Parts: sequence; structure tokens; C-alpha cells
Amino acid sequence: MKVTVAHLRSVPGFSPKPGFCLSQSRVWFQRHGLDWRDFVRNGIDAEALEATGDGLALALVAHARREVANGR
Repeated sequence: MKVTVAHLRSVPGFSPKPGFCLSQSRVWFQRHGLDWRDFVRNGIDAEALEATGDGLALALVAHARREVANGR
């Protein structure tokens, strides 16, 4: 399953507004050796995010799975 920028921008529960900060997300991708530009263009496999073991990444994947299950 692909996690997309739409999922990143709509993940609930981490701030008053839904979504993660794009500029800090870009830093996070760099820190984990992931290609930000490719993610923005094509999404990223959920497994790649899960492999980081990072709690925020795991929450994003869970959100993306719920969205896909609900047809979004």
C-alpha cells in the first residue's frame, strides 16, 4: 500500500490541525534516508515507513490504512 502526501497532511491527533508539518517531514525523511521528492510524486510503500520503527511513521501508516479502507 502507498502512503501519500494526502495521508501525511490529514493524519489526526498530533496538533490542533490535522496533518504533519511538511518542512519537518522533509527533515524526517532525510534523517531516515528516504527520498522526499519521490514520496511527494509517487507516495511511499507503507513497509518502508514501518521499517523505520518510528512512532510517528507507524501512526501515519495506520491512518493511511484506515483511509484506504474507507475508500479515500
